[in-house]
Amino acid sequence: MTKNTIKLLDVVALTVNLPEYNLYRSQVGTVVELLADGAAFEVEFRDRSGRTYESVGLRPEQIMVLHFEPASPDSIRSMVTV
Repeated sequence: MTKNTIKLLDVVALTVNLPEYNLYRSQVGTVVELLADGAAFEVEFRDRSGRTYESVGLRPEQIMVLHFEPASPDSIRSMVTV
């Protein structure tokens, strides 16, 4: 089984609501910085015009990487359901 690691510039979606930042589950952002040796991530959220409306540090369990290609059988086994 392969480990599903989050990398710089990955496109991610929130798996939790963060009302204190006006961010909610399923909003999409981009990992722009690795924090604490990969234990946390700075994720930037932008509008359709490309303007950043929020940038926040998040833990891995608060986000999921979005995939833009068919999943292989090996990657399906390693995916975590929320």
